[in-house]
Amino acid sequence: QVQLVESGGGSVKTGGSLRLSCAASGSIVSIGNMGWYRQTPGNQREWVAIMGSDGRANLADSAQGRFTISRDNAQNTVYLQMVNLKPEDTAVYYCNADVISPMTFQMSTIWGQGTQVTVSS
Repeated sequence: QVQLVESGGGSVKTGGSLRLSCAASGSIVSIGNMGWYRQTPGNQREWVAIMGSDGRANLADSAQGRFTISRDNAQNTVYLQMVNLKPEDTAVYYCNADVISPMTFQMSTIWGQGTQVTVSS
C-alpha cells in the first residue's frame, strides 16, 4: 500500500512563504509524475504544479513566478515552495503521484490527504 503524506501547511500573512512537502512511502517500484493541486470549498480541484521524474516542471499560470516545485527522487518526495502568498492562494493543497507498485506493475495515481494553507490580508 503506497501512501502520500503531506506537511508544511499553515497560516501566513499576505506576502508570506510556505514550503509544502509530500513524501511517498510503501512498496514502490518507481514514481512518474508528482504534482500539486489545490481546492477551495465548492470548487473543483485545481492543478498547480507538476514535475516528472526527469526533473521537468510545469506550473499553472497562477503559480508562475511565485511557486517552485522540486523533488528528491531518492526520498520519493516532492516539494512546493510558495512565496509572496496571496489570500486567493488559500486552499487545501493536495499532492499526487503516479506510482508503479510491485504488486501490479501498473501505474496508479495516488493522492495525499491534503494540507490547509490559509493566507490572510
